[in-house]
Amino acid sequence: MAVTTVELLDRLVAFDTTSRDSNVPLIDYVEPLLSERGVTSHRVWSEDRKHVNLWATIGPDTPGGVVLSGHTDCVPVDGQPWTADPFELTEVGDRLIGRGTSDMKSFIASALAAVDGWLAMDLVRPIHLALSYDEEVGGAGARLLVSDMAAAGLRPEYCIIGEPTSMQVVTANKGIETFVATVTGTESHSSLAPRAVNAVEYGARLVTALSDLARQRTSDGPFDEGFDLPHATIHTGVFHGGTALNIVPRLCEFEFEYRYLPNEDAAELRATVDRLAAEVMAMMPDEGDVGIIVEKRCDLPSINTPLDSPAVLAAAKLTPVSGTGKVAYGTEAGLFRDALNAPSVICGPGAIAAAHKPDEYVEVDQLQMCDDFMVALGKSLAS
Repeated sequence: MAVTTVELLDRLVAFDTTSRDSNVPLIDYVEPLLSERGVTSHRVWSEDRKHVNLWATIGPDTPGGVVLSGHTDCVPVDGQPWTADPFELTEVGDRLIGRGTSDMKSFIASALAAVDGWLAMDLVRPIHLALSYDEEVGGAGARLLVSDMAAAGLRPEYCIIGEPTSMQVVTANKGIETFVATVTGTESHSSLAPRAVNAVEYGARLVTALSDLARQRTSDGPFDEGFDLPHATIHTGVFHGGTALNIVPRLCEFEFEYRYLPNEDAAELRATVDRLAAEVMAMMPDEGDVGIIVEKRCDLPSINTPLDSPAVLAAAKLTPVSGTGKVAYGTEAGLFRDALNAPSVICGPGAIAAAHKPDEYVEVDQLQMCDDFMVALGKSLAS
């Protein structure tokens, strides 16, 4: 029996797939939907088997076709003032509210709802569904997923990553690298503060240096005016240090990120960050284990797909939204491009402005546009 996109979205939203939690129950729901229609799925597990990727092929086992990629995890709702249950799809006017509706369970629901139609179309080139975990915390799942798909011999013509773009074809996203910096000083009674090494103080110096670098990029570039923020951004989001006011803190830890343009060298930017850390560390007394360690947590590569790429030309025919765009947020597009040697674009329902917020939503007409997109895709791959 055919299932509608809204029905599927309602079911997918009900699974709390916050990245820190397991997404296995959602995959346990999706896999039988496919197997009931004769579609074989492949699971790719995390090492601890708490999370799992899934990929499946609709149509012939031949080279070419397209990969449709969606991540199953979502961000936390902790502390957010939701007016509705975030894990229950709620219709308010022309909006469907729920965690993941925009980012990005609507795309997954639309693709799953299209399977029956694709199977009836006598596809001559395949559609590969790829569902990943942990995109929101660095893309660890997608790395395993694309490696497994490549090892299985998949050679798609192009890939579509269904992040929210209001159904416009997006050809570029910034790359992102995230870091944790650990600053080690020496403890003492605060009355003897000048004799100790205050880790919070030196951590703050490095945060300030990173902020200065961010301002320099804002004023001097390089620039790409296709992005809403046409320059690299550097941001510190978490800062911890100290235990009590009357103890000079020995440890300080903070997390920061940078998002860089596709034409920038990420290694060069990292070298600049390391230089700033070294300059701050040079101010610290040379004693014991005093120092600063900067470790990379995760990264997602940028993409900049040419406008004459098969991915852009094909996707543009499937959506009524004209033109192309570029986005500042990171996606798994670069991972699919690199592993499968296939050009990638980003196109999906919903708006990034609605994502990660309380009362996250997707508009009903966006779902319809995505459903029409899926039908047009099947027709483009059918005899």
